[in-house]
Amino acid sequence: MADLGMVSNLRRSNSSLCKTRRLQHLFGNSAKQENLSSWIPENITKKECMYFVESSKLSDAGKVVCECGYTRQQHLEEATRPHTLQGKDWDPKKHVQEMPTDAFGDIVFTGLGQKGKYVRLSQDTPPSVIYHLMTQYWGLDIPNLLISVTGGAKDFNMKPRLKSIFRRGLVKVAQTTGAWIITGGSHTGVMKQVGEAVRDFTLSSSYNEGEVVTVGIATWGTVHNREGLVHPSGSFPAEYIMDEEGQGHLTCLDSNHSHFILVDDGTHGRYGVEIPLRTKLEKFISEQTKEKGGVAIKIPVVCVVLEGGPGTLHTIYNAITNGTPCVVVEGSGRVADVIAQVAGLPTGEITIARIQQALSVFFHEMFETLPESSVVEWTKKIQDIVRRRQLLTVFREGKDGQQDVDVAILQALLKASRSHDYFGHENWDHQLKLAVAWNRVDIAQSEIFSDERQWKPSELHPVMMAALISNKPEFVRLFLENGVRLKDFVTWDTLLHLYQHLDPSCLFHSKLQKVLAEEPERPACRPAPRVQMHHVAQVLRELLGDFTQPLYPRPRTGERPRLLLPVPNIKLNMQGVSLRSLYKRSPGHVAFTMDPVRDLLIWAIVQNRRELAEIIWAQSQDCIVAAVACSKILKELAKEEEDMDSLEEMLALADECEHRAIGVFTECHRKDEERAQKLLTRVSEAWGRTTCLQLALEAKDMKFVSHGGIQAFLTKVWWGQLCVDNGLWRVILCMVAFPLLYTGLVTFRERRLQATRGLLRVRAFFNAPVVIFHLNILSYFAFLCLFAYVLMVDFQPTPSWCEYLIYFWLFSLVCEELRQLLYDPDDFGLMKVALLYFSDFWNKLDISAIVLFAAGLSCRLIPGLLYPGRVILSLDFIMFCLRLMHIFTVSKTLGPKIIIVKRMMKDVFFFLFLLAVWVVSFGVAKQAILIHNESRVDWIFRGVIYQSYLTIFGQMPAYIDGVNFSLDQCSPNGTDPYKPKCPESDAIRHEPAFPEWLTVILLCLYLLFTNILLLNLLIAMFNYTFQQVQEHTDQIWKFQRHDLIEEYHGRPPAPPPFILLSHLHLFIKRVVLKIPAKRHKQLKTKLEKNEEAALLSWEIYLKENYLQNQQYQQKQRPEQQIQDIRDKVSTVVDLLERESLKQSGLVEQRLASLEEQMAQTSRALHWIVKALRDSGFGSEEGFPTLAPQKASLGRDHEPDGGHKAEDAGDTHHVNARHLLYPNSHVTRFPVPNEKVPWETDFLIYDPPFYTDDRKDKGLVDPVGNVLEPVAGITYNAVDGPVDRRSFHGVYAVQDGLPLNPMGRTGLRGRGSLSYFGPNHTLQPVITRWRRNQDGAICRKSIKKMLEVLVVKHPVSESWALPGGSREPGEILPRKLKQVLRREFWSPFQNLLIQGTEVYKGYVDDPRNTDNAWIETVAVSIHFPDQSDMDLKRLNSHLHTCDSRMSVQWQVVDKRIPLYANHKTILQKVAALFGAFY
Repeated sequence: MADLGMVSNLRRSNSSLCKTRRLQHLFGNSAKQENLSSWIPENITKKECMYFVESSKLSDAGKVVCECGYTRQQHLEEATRPHTLQGKDWDPKKHVQEMPTDAFGDIVFTGLGQKGKYVRLSQDTPPSVIYHLMTQYWGLDIPNLLISVTGGAKDFNMKPRLKSIFRRGLVKVAQTTGAWIITGGSHTGVMKQVGEAVRDFTLSSSYNEGEVVTVGIATWGTVHNREGLVHPSGSFPAEYIMDEEGQGHLTCLDSNHSHFILVDDGTHGRYGVEIPLRTKLEKFISEQTKEKGGVAIKIPVVCVVLEGGPGTLHTIYNAITNGTPCVVVEGSGRVADVIAQVAGLPTGEITIARIQQALSVFFHEMFETLPESSVVEWTKKIQDIVRRRQLLTVFREGKDGQQDVDVAILQALLKASRSHDYFGHENWDHQLKLAVAWNRVDIAQSEIFSDERQWKPSELHPVMMAALISNKPEFVRLFLENGVRLKDFVTWDTLLHLYQHLDPSCLFHSKLQKVLAEEPERPACRPAPRVQMHHVAQVLRELLGDFTQPLYPRPRTGERPRLLLPVPNIKLNMQGVSLRSLYKRSPGHVAFTMDPVRDLLIWAIVQNRRELAEIIWAQSQDCIVAAVACSKILKELAKEEEDMDSLEEMLALADECEHRAIGVFTECHRKDEERAQKLLTRVSEAWGRTTCLQLALEAKDMKFVSHGGIQAFLTKVWWGQLCVDNGLWRVILCMVAFPLLYTGLVTFRERRLQATRGLLRVRAFFNAPVVIFHLNILSYFAFLCLFAYVLMVDFQPTPSWCEYLIYFWLFSLVCEELRQLLYDPDDFGLMKVALLYFSDFWNKLDISAIVLFAAGLSCRLIPGLLYPGRVILSLDFIMFCLRLMHIFTVSKTLGPKIIIVKRMMKDVFFFLFLLAVWVVSFGVAKQAILIHNESRVDWIFRGVIYQSYLTIFGQMPAYIDGVNFSLDQCSPNGTDPYKPKCPESDAIRHEPAFPEWLTVILLCLYLLFTNILLLNLLIAMFNYTFQQVQEHTDQIWKFQRHDLIEEYHGRPPAPPPFILLSHLHLFIKRVVLKIPAKRHKQLKTKLEKNEEAALLSWEIYLKENYLQNQQYQQKQRPEQQIQDIRDKVSTVVDLLERESLKQSGLVEQRLASLEEQMAQTSRALHWIVKALRDSGFGSEEGFPTLAPQKASLGRDHEPDGGHKAEDAGDTHHVNARHLLYPNSHVTRFPVPNEKVPWETDFLIYDPPFYTDDRKDKGLVDPVGNVLEPVAGITYNAVDGPVDRRSFHGVYAVQDGLPLNPMGRTGLRGRGSLSYFGPNHTLQPVITRWRRNQDGAICRKSIKKMLEVLVVKHPVSESWALPGGSREPGEILPRKLKQVLRREFWSPFQNLLIQGTEVYKGYVDDPRNTDNAWIETVAVSIHFPDQSDMDLKRLNSHLHTCDSRMSVQWQVVDKRIPLYANHKTILQKVAALFGAFY
């Protein structure tokens, strides 16, 4: 995939990044501070005034200050000394110097608790350094969007509802899209509004929602109380005090901003210093590329405007000029409302008079002092702003469906993106990438996936990849609904890319890294190994179990399997997704399957992405096995997960997967029990050649296994070929007297067996697991009875025949255990089979019993050890009896009770630990107090442990209190081996000498804690365990029942000791005849392809039913119904409010329409009266005086309500009046539309003079700022080699300079053009028909499609036609010569002569001035035939002399990114040939 080249360097989801950041915050703060303290002074500087020049103005405190605004005391010492610049005027370029900054670190607002980061830096700091500081040292994520909020710097009032809507929408768009909000950072005006919005969000949101990054860029010299921020090595933190009352003309920082950039120019109290740096920083950020999920986008910027004055208007104008979309909030006041009032008007109607009236309404006091030149400038800027309607969005509260600011902001960005010119479909792709980056699926649904654009599935693959990696499930669902087919999307390369971009915080990623670390060592010159699919398969096999086959093969050396052209297996289409497994034979000839849904599901599950997994699982075909396998994977991962939150999420998702498997299986079981049971035992190639039942058992999915349908299947297996409704007494009778089988006492499921009376009936009966089980029970009881008889009655020095029979019987049991140990139907290998065998507790018990019997037998056969041998065998009898517990687990009555007993045994072990503490402590203390130096170990054990333990049950020591003290019951010196040593006593009086009161107290305390506390604790533990286990006992019993059923299902039918005959048969079969073992079909079935396809399609159909039922049940829940009712009520309320606002807006529009009609009537009356008077009707005395028309403030339409980028009212040149002249710092005099014609009076018109100083002075006209050098130029004629005639006729000449025939431009002189007057250019339009691979002409909307030859110069961002100015005497333009070889120049001149002229005249170019302008001739050169020799020669002679220059054929389309005037020419050519445009 070509799109996989865009590798994501920022692969973490928001949650994992937050987790990583939290760890860094906890453990890496000190290291970060050290790095910051060393990096910032080395790379960031401040500005200091180095020379004190006394100012004529005093400070607010009445102190003498320098021209920089600081007092003498605030200067450095060297600044106040005699200086070489003494006596000269203060110049910031000379008197201000840069030095390492001394204010940076963390900031804490005293009394408020808010924290942030700040830095003081020079206004000349490169934006790249600031961006590096923010992303690397401040740890900010690269934004998906930059929101620059501008407006009034002073406090202003907003309507409460509008304020609430603005705050909510601004923070929502920042939080959902991962945007940075940039403001002025002070606690006033619009900055305060933004800060309060962030504060409200922080107070109402949870920690998991993340913080909103709000960057305040303010002027250092205007910050109040900034002295507390100064610390040479950084402040961690610096305490900042907000003192609004004492701030004077300075401002305080806003406590709700998270980061502050304080711009320093060395002055104090001067506002606006930060604006140029802020503009540069925003431009730099907008040029950066955000790469995530394999998709790269340039960071978009949007400007949000509230209120504001002249500075805000200038900011809006610059933003619009630079292509930045702006959202103006109507109702916020002043400039925002002025623009909002006229935004819907054609530019021709935005006149000076209209702007004057708007200013008088919204600028009350300021309007009276506003000069006419400022009004003209405002009019011009507003005209230019409104003219770029695609970049201007007016947010009107509740009007025309606008409800949320966040939607307005994002729609403005998409509208601006849609207006940009791109080749092909890049425009739509860019918009979709933006929506994915913002994680706003609502915007994508409403703005992008519309009828206007039909998406091909392949076009959505890159953004699908981005949505998957970025964990945006809503977009994944949207792409699937819009045609993305997982079978086409998921390829081998796609999987590799996904696994190579796993979330680094997930456990599966660390397990993969361990596998990579275990790879064989490679030479140092070779790169480190990357994740391959066989590494993934290795980890997945560890999680699923070794009983599964690897899901992905290990390639041979030098080969890599690719599944880009898979072979279809199951061809079923449900919901637009092909449901099929893709089979391919690997290089090692190991067949494996590649199911794209399975592969994607596993990738989502191992990262614990719940919503994504649910969406993908809904597309799966083998859905029950998939759900059970996911449950197994999650439970295995949860065993190793250390993060408790992730652990709980994994277990919750595992339960959800099990619940879905149960739901689908329930649907299947209801429809068809037999087919549902086939789903349990079907071998799934896609999941490692295992079965659903086996996976469920390995995953310990007790709820699933205890399902009635599965239990019915197990019961069916348990009864073999017998009917399950046979009574157990019938089976036992037939076992005792098998001839009863021929009487029909028992029935069989198969009619064949029911009808026959031969050996088949007998064989089917005795092969049934239930019969084998009961035969083995009878055999085992017989063995235990015989064993007990021998031990108690017939244990002779020489073994009797009964004892020999026991030996033979036990030998048959040993053979059976060996058979179970070596049974390997799945080819796991001896080691794996042995591990599985010994993992079962009952197998361990069997082996222990056999080994103990062997030890007892060995002692029994030695005459001197006969009695120890009998003792060992007696103990072994206990172990054989314990084996009965496992046998009776199959009983529905005893089985659950046995499980409860097993769980209670764990409680007993915990209790014994606590009991041992008290027993040992009391026993040792009692023994030490009563007995002196007892040396006999057995009596020490009796006194410390045995007697203390018996005391719990009421057997009190006789001598503990001296009452029953008697020397006859003890040995004074401890020499009698049958008596304990006497306690401390008085030998004379024969009385105890130990403190009786102490021993009695110890005994009472001991009995209190053991008898009352610990025993009751044990009872409580038993009670809790019983209640807890009792709820799930049935599930546990049903789950464990399978093991016994499977054991006897594969067990030979004959019971011990007759089982030796079956073992001999197996030995001959396996060892002699080499016949491999096979698992019985009832537990593992391999289906034919057609049968499997039909079964899976049936399962998919029922899965859809299950999902629909789930959705219906979700809607029927009371909570959901209440939510739906609430949403409906909210919608109705919003509609009512919107309707009332629409009604008021409709009244305003009708009034505006009425006013316009009155104005038209007034003009018509003026014309009628004037016509009548000129014709001699009436007299001057009777002439009615009509009131002059007033400018209407009404608005006609929305900015995007159907007007084109260039309004119909723009009858004059527009590009030639852009305020900033290209490639210079010259600003034109503002010329509104109505003042463009020379005939219109414009008394204050005073344009600057500018002529570029060019190197080729001999080829251009003189500068022209004085009359003499230009006096020799002859206008309106051929002046030597220069043709100064205009295509528009004779032009006027004033003061020796020609006047632009199209009117004023706001600039005198020649500008960057070569000649005064017309500068003639030639634009050859070289076209051919666009053809497909078959050579047929492509069509769109029935019309044929053209291709045009375009070039791109290294200094330009747009493409252009290969034409331009010509050197004197030459025919071909200079730019055309740069792309054609010299030998083709002459033939191309002939093509030009034969071409068709499509345009001749004035060109609206930004380089035009009042005295110099461009006129062009456009010639069409068309090649209708692809075999045209001239076309072939042209293609062969295309060559660029500059490697940075590009030339190519491009499809003719209105979105082609050409210069505006070139697009006009191209449109004429398309119209000439009737082609698509």
